[in-house]
Amino acid sequence: MTEVVLIDAGTGNLRSVHKALEAVGAQVQRTDDPGQVRQGSRLVLPGVGAFGDFMAGLRQRGLEDAVLEAVHRGALLLGICVGMQALFEIGEEMGQHQGLGLLPGRVVAFPETLRAQGLKIPHTGWNFVEWARPNPLRPGLESGGYAYFNHSFYCLPDSAEDVIGYTNYGLRFASAVWRDNLLGVQFHPEKSQRVGLQVLANFLSWQP
Repeated sequence: MTEVVLIDAGTGNLRSVHKALEAVGAQVQRTDDPGQVRQGSRLVLPGVGAFGDFMAGLRQRGLEDAVLEAVHRGALLLGICVGMQALFEIGEEMGQHQGLGLLPGRVVAFPETLRAQGLKIPHTGWNFVEWARPNPLRPGLESGGYAYFNHSFYCLPDSAEDVIGYTNYGLRFASAVWRDNLLGVQFHPEKSQRVGLQVLANFLSWQP
């Protein structure tokens, strides 16, 4: 079984992510202990709620530095939803908040003009993820697939080279990213049935 460290920033119920990882063969170590995060070789960082609250939760537990040290050491990291957003430099939800700064870019709000198009904010429900290029999360999902989203803010990477998946919701936004040993998905794989389980299985088998 592949060992995975599931990082608990204290901002959400991780039970569904835990169970989904176990369903695809992971041996899950759920923790808010910075020492265990530092030692991990395969990390999952899920997040829900507001960007600033999530980052505050990481910092209060000493997890921000632990994640950065693990990643710089070469650990593989998958960020989910706000966990993906936290990979970037700045989040603009309720003010400006510093992220982990592992990827250049910002996290910005869906524009109010979407409402004029009859679209609801937050973006909640099933939508299609279109792969931009070959990537570690793609095997078994070559044509993309429908995944479950729930968010009012989206990532705006500085470099299109970091984007591996796009989704359309009134505008085309980055729904999956990849650079070196970092992966991120804006959708919730633990709620995305076959597509989500395949994404998690691909992360477990990823060998850069």
